[in-house]
Amino acid sequence: MPHPANAFQTIRNEHAGVAAVLRALLLQAEQGPGEDAQRYYDALRAMLFYIDEFPEQRHHPKESDLLFPRIARIAPQLMPVIRRLESDHVQGESRVRELQHLLLAWELLGESRREAFVSATRDYVRFYLDHMRAEEVQLLPVAERELPPQERAELDAAFSENRDPLANGAGGGAPDPVYERLFARIQAMVTLPGAAAQSAG
Repeated sequence: MPHPANAFQTIRNEHAGVAAVLRALLLQAEQGPGEDAQRYYDALRAMLFYIDEFPEQRHHPKESDLLFPRIARIAPQLMPVIRRLESDHVQGESRVRELQHLLLAWELLGESRREAFVSATRDYVRFYLDHMRAEEVQLLPVAERELPPQERAELDAAFSENRDPLANGAGGGAPDPVYERLFARIQAMVTLPGAAAQSAG
């Protein structure tokens, strides 16, 4: 039986996949629909669904439930950072749902609703990239350096489940087949900046 992938690299790979989608989302939002409006809105909906479905529902809970408590125990001085990141996790789901609503308003009610969506998308992308950068710069190096082998192995096992299809392009393991159709749909409609190969920072 293969050994689970390194949890910290998995987190970075998943961050890279999310960052690629966020940058594509912002680029599309700022460019506007062009001639094929239906395809355009479908692409934005698919990207927002991905963010709501994978990072918010699968990636963040593992960080909050498994990673953050371990880091808080070995590095209590990082509690202010952890509290901020936990607050980000709590806000994240409602913020992406707000974007979904603003997109629907733009699609159904017309151009007068465009700027609200574009502005909220800019804010959300900045918020999310800052969040991932804080995790990678302030928390992951401490966890890699100080967590004992048994706890690292537990994290490796947990983060090897429900793999993000977009993280595969960033060096992750085989993607979760449940998400392959969504991944293919997004890739068919938009070009992901950096092909999910950049880090969040």
